[in-house]
Amino acid sequence: MPSRTLPVAAMLTATALACGAAATPALAEETPAAASAFGRLATYPVFQNVPAGVDPADETVAEISAVSEDGRTLVYTDAAGKRIGFLDLTDPSQPTGLGTVDLAELGHADDQPTSVAIVGDHVLVVVDETGGAFTEPKGRLDVLRLSDRERVASIDLGGQPDSIAISHDGKVAAIAIENQRDEEIEVDGVEGGLPQAPGGFVQVVKLTAAKPSSWKAQPVSFSSPSAQATLADAGLYAPTDPEPEYVAFGPDGTLAVTMQENNGVALVDVRTRKLTGAFSTGTLTATGFDTTKDKRIDASGSLVDVPREPDSIAWVDEHHVATANEGDLFGGTRGWSIFDVRTGELAWDAGTSYEQLAIAHGVYNDDRAGKKGPEPEGLAVAEFGGTPYAFVASERSNIVVVYDVSDPVEPEFVQTLFATNGPEGILPIPGHDLLAVSSEVDEADAGVRASVSLFGFGAGDTSQPSLVSDAVDGQAIGWLALGALSADPADAGTLYTANDSALKTTSIFTVDVTGSPARITDALEVTDGGAPASLDVEGIFARPQGGFWLASEGTTGAGNALIRTDASGAIVESIALPADISSHVGKWGLEGVTATTDATGDEVVYVALQRPLWSDPAAASGPIDGEGVTRIGRYDVATGDWTWFGVQLAATSTPGDWMGLSEIVAVDEDTLAVIERDKLNGPAAAVKRVVAVELGGVEGIAGVGAPGDLPVLSTSAVVDVLPALRAVNGWTQEKLEGLAIAADGRVYAVTDNDGLKDATGETVFLRLGSAADLF
Repeated sequence: MPSRTLPVAAMLTATALACGAAATPALAEETPAAASAFGRLATYPVFQNVPAGVDPADETVAEISAVSEDGRTLVYTDAAGKRIGFLDLTDPSQPTGLGTVDLAELGHADDQPTSVAIVGDHVLVVVDETGGAFTEPKGRLDVLRLSDRERVASIDLGGQPDSIAISHDGKVAAIAIENQRDEEIEVDGVEGGLPQAPGGFVQVVKLTAAKPSSWKAQPVSFSSPSAQATLADAGLYAPTDPEPEYVAFGPDGTLAVTMQENNGVALVDVRTRKLTGAFSTGTLTATGFDTTKDKRIDASGSLVDVPREPDSIAWVDEHHVATANEGDLFGGTRGWSIFDVRTGELAWDAGTSYEQLAIAHGVYNDDRAGKKGPEPEGLAVAEFGGTPYAFVASERSNIVVVYDVSDPVEPEFVQTLFATNGPEGILPIPGHDLLAVSSEVDEADAGVRASVSLFGFGAGDTSQPSLVSDAVDGQAIGWLALGALSADPADAGTLYTANDSALKTTSIFTVDVTGSPARITDALEVTDGGAPASLDVEGIFARPQGGFWLASEGTTGAGNALIRTDASGAIVESIALPADISSHVGKWGLEGVTATTDATGDEVVYVALQRPLWSDPAAASGPIDGEGVTRIGRYDVATGDWTWFGVQLAATSTPGDWMGLSEIVAVDEDTLAVIERDKLNGPAAAVKRVVAVELGGVEGIAGVGAPGDLPVLSTSAVVDVLPALRAVNGWTQEKLEGLAIAADGRVYAVTDNDGLKDATGETVFLRLGSAADLF
């Protein structure tokens, strides 16, 4: 089959059509929750399933998964732990661990599972035995009985395997033998370049024999003269070193094989074990990407003639395949494509729309801007309720984007699902109305763990996303790390929020809360002397007098400042903390700001310090005001005077944990509301709550004061927010950081997603009820 790629002009036309038909409406209006196809049922951290004697803090992941025919047992690969794990899905809202099988028991301690499938009562585990010996790749297929996990066969694969797929009739297994390149070897000036012998191929295993011990692997050569001619004629890069990556069976049994580094797709007849065709996946030229790692979200960059380099592949119908274009050597087009296998032509391309969805949902990872952006890697297509859906996972933005592919040349965006870090394995389970997403990144030091997320078709929590941004001039408003929240004093449907130092420049975002999800409709850049300001905003207050108060946290005590802007965002005043206070503040400083008007009509500003004043702020030791006592400061605008009050924080018994304040809001002249939280997330999260603090005419003190002088205010718990954070059935977020009482008395809260650094990136926007009821 000859290679047929669209000319650049036609490709741009296809991209423009894709963006116009799918991306722009998606950014303008998220599918309402009531119409969401999939809701999240549960998130299972796989560290909870490690064998006895294994430290739960050790790295353990879930990369690729498979499910038993009855839908009750899920098996996942854990390359980091050199094992496969088993989960019970009998109640998908409460999956339970069923233990693991260590590969050391089957082969060698360095063996790694790369993929898994289930056929009847047999688990087929693809194992990489290469151990870094790139010139001598080897691997095997282990067959285990699902019932007792005993190995009943082990088949030499003659090379380093990657993925496995089972034919629709269950009679054939196909395995991509990648024979991966050494990324540290330079070839023709390209680090990790091709060719690097030996080349890869595909193994075919007929599963028709009753006993797996009689199954045999039969290779499909990609290096025979005829196969080489097919690959070369298709225009694949370095065809003499084919590297099959992902395999998928079509409706008629044709096997489609991606060759990521070669930038192409091959077609195989598994009955004859012949390569029957191939096509290049071509390149993309388009504008509308964030291509510079600079702590800014600026999607004005371009990709010019960039190879798609597809990773996973799935059949959309008998004539079309979809590819997730992660990229590797030279490219990655930050989206996904659909090709007509009859001609090899591009039928549809996501263009800039996939990255734009990541930006709109607050999960664009700027750390990857200069490389492959959101890196779409996992992909699957399956039919639920009579509708074919495509699921495309972003490795770096931790989302799965769902599309209706009823028309394969015009997919329609449906919704965005949040996963934990590095979602790769996408496993539709249509017979049980389930979708399983397994994540390959485990960050135990940050408490963010690899997991299997389960979503129900027409079931589960559909409250996420709870906050998205609109598009302005065709570009989604970029946002991250919302550590502050304030009400518009005159408009009950409007709130304001701001980003912290996860972004280089500071913006104040307007949030429309009249619908669900809430929408970021505008971004106001904060400026200092006409130049963009770079602050670490942790608190915001929209002044009835106009403009904003901002609480900016510093890396040291002296860097903390109370800042006032005008309505245009220009800084008109910057007020440092008193030196005798800032000298005792460590890296946990200002976390909230609010204001009231006193009986004389003068403006009074209150700020919250996250943690106590320290004798030694660098070491966060020696709390000056007593164990677990932090401070609220009062700033009288008319006089410039500061006075201080104490707040007793709850205690924590978890090693390494601490308690702190995250926000402050004036309920009335005598009552403040503060967020109190621990620093834990996921199943370990314990304290995320709103507390009322009573001023009641208490006089504060100036400066540090003598021991015992600081008045510690009376507090009472108002609402435990932890159940609401857990109710979304995802990874429980650590940083509950924004709180606001709207003009109509409704209470809202938001989590800071940390700009995806040591975090899943998911932002949870909460509606907590009426202030009259809560306070």
